[in-house]
Amino acid sequence: MDSAENVTENNNRFFEALGVSPEQIAKSHQVHGCEILKVTAGGRFEGYDALITNEKNVQLAVTIADCTPVLIYDPVNQAVAAIHAGWRGTAQNIVSKTVKALTTEYGSDPRNCIAYVGTCIDECSFEVGEEVAVNFESSHKSWNATLKKFFIDLKLANKDQLLLAGLTSENIGVSAYSTVLNNEDYFSYRHEKGLTGRMLATIGVRE
Repeated sequence: MDSAENVTENNNRFFEALGVSPEQIAKSHQVHGCEILKVTAGGRFEGYDALITNEKNVQLAVTIADCTPVLIYDPVNQAVAAIHAGWRGTAQNIVSKTVKALTTEYGSDPRNCIAYVGTCIDECSFEVGEEVAVNFESSHKSWNATLKKFFIDLKLANKDQLLLAGLTSENIGVSAYSTVLNNEDYFSYRHEKGLTGRMLATIGVRE
C-alpha cells in the first residue's frame, strides 16, 4: 500500500495535468450503496456513491479497484454524473437512479446523454456465491457447474441500466479492459487480496 502522502501527491499531479485545482474537486467516501448527491461546489462528502452537478468547473470523482465506474454527460444541459457501482450499488440500480436524478434536477433527456462504463472486474474473474448472484438478472450472471459458483457481469448489468433508463446504445461506451486480466495496468482489490491502490474516474464541465 502506498503512503497517504504519496496518494495525495499523485492526486495533485493528476488533477494539475487536467488544469483542475484542489478546491474544484468533489469526492465522497463511498459506502457501496445507492445514495446520490447533488453537488454545487467542490468538497469532500460522506456516504454517497454517485455525484451529479451542472456547475461549471466542479470536477466529480469516484475511486475504484474492481467496482464499476460510470460517467454520464448531458451535452444539452451541461450536467454530469460520476458513479461508483459495486455489486451492491449495481443490484440497487444506482445507475438508473442517477439518470433519473439528472432528469429530475437538470431536465436531462436520457436520449441526449453520453455515458462510459469504465474498467472493472470482468465476468470471468468475478466469482460469487448464491447470496450475491440472487441479486442479479439471469442475463447478467452465469453458472459454472465445475466450480459450483456464479460469475457476474458488472459491465453488462450497468450498461443495461443505462439502456433501460433511456440512453441509446450508440451513446454508451464500455471499457475493453479488466482490473484482473490487465492487472499490470489497473488495481484490483480481489486479485491483489486487498493490498492495492485505487483508480480514479472523473468528469466535469469547464467554464
